[in-house]
Amino acid sequence: MAKIKLEYIWLDGYKPTQNLRSKTKVEDHDDFKGTLEELGNWSFDGSSTKQAEGGSSDCVLVPVAIYPDPARINGWLVMTEVYNADGTPHESNGRATIDDDDNDFWFGFEQEYFIMDADTDLPIGFPRGGYPKPQGMYYCSVGGRNTHGRDLVEEHADLCIEAGLNFEGINQEVALGQWEFQLFAKGAKKAGDEIWVARYLLERLTEGRGMYIEYHPKPLGKDMDWNGSGMHANFSNEVLRTCGSKEKYAEICEAFRPYVKEHIEVYGEFNDQRLTGLHETAAITDFSWGVSDRGASIRIPIIAVEKGYKGWLEDRRPSSNGDPYKIAARIIKTVKTVA
Repeated sequence: MAKIKLEYIWLDGYKPTQNLRSKTKVEDHDDFKGTLEELGNWSFDGSSTKQAEGGSSDCVLVPVAIYPDPARINGWLVMTEVYNADGTPHESNGRATIDDDDNDFWFGFEQEYFIMDADTDLPIGFPRGGYPKPQGMYYCSVGGRNTHGRDLVEEHADLCIEAGLNFEGINQEVALGQWEFQLFAKGAKKAGDEIWVARYLLERLTEGRGMYIEYHPKPLGKDMDWNGSGMHANFSNEVLRTCGSKEKYAEICEAFRPYVKEHIEVYGEFNDQRLTGLHETAAITDFSWGVSDRGASIRIPIIAVEKGYKGWLEDRRPSSNGDPYKIAARIIKTVKTVA
């Protein structure tokens, strides 16, 4: 018998931005294969996470994905959904709202974030009591003058790859101390699972380092001339991947126009501070789309056009602190109105 450590991860009930929570379950196993079938449900005190009242506080954790934990001996990362005691999805469970049981929808998320100095509450690299040189030289930069945080970012990439996530890349972003990683999955639920596990691994890495991760879309203030952080959602279904029709692409893009409010409601808190029409964003009150247009709400990638309108679309509006489950669910609902 070997003891294994199962880290059950879930999202709490804070609104509008949920937080990651986790706890460790130690079990004895003869020959653990790392499959969902070997895992049982677990419970937690929902009254401590804004998910239940004290008089009836048990919420249920239902495993939905499992990955090896490369930072722990005999450890596994278990992503879970939160259910009520009666077996129904908890109201905080955005994953349960995704209508993609056949995995027709593929998602690639571009997760931007700032690495913050815990002592100054400023992005790493920022001097005390002032600001660094204006943005311009930091994007995809190299060297100690313009690049800060690479050690943490590289370690995070290695952990994600070792965990088996479909990790696709990293780069420093436009603002100093701002970075991005990309993940792709065939299936909206799987894409959400992997973003949340990647976020968990990143958050855990900052412990004891005098750092923390900031997902606020405008942590330096809405009036500062620094780029905000988003989580661009690249998505496709069978129609977008195969239609070969400029008209169909236009129809799908236009399907989003009547639902601007519904999308913005689930695209992340404080997104109005980021979606100003400046810094490579569309205004939060507007809707637009265009080929290779990074100032549009939805961008048609030039590669999709060059392939004869076979590929994907990019919704550039989601914020860095958005829930990928809820974002994917809303995108799917809108696309299914026409395709």
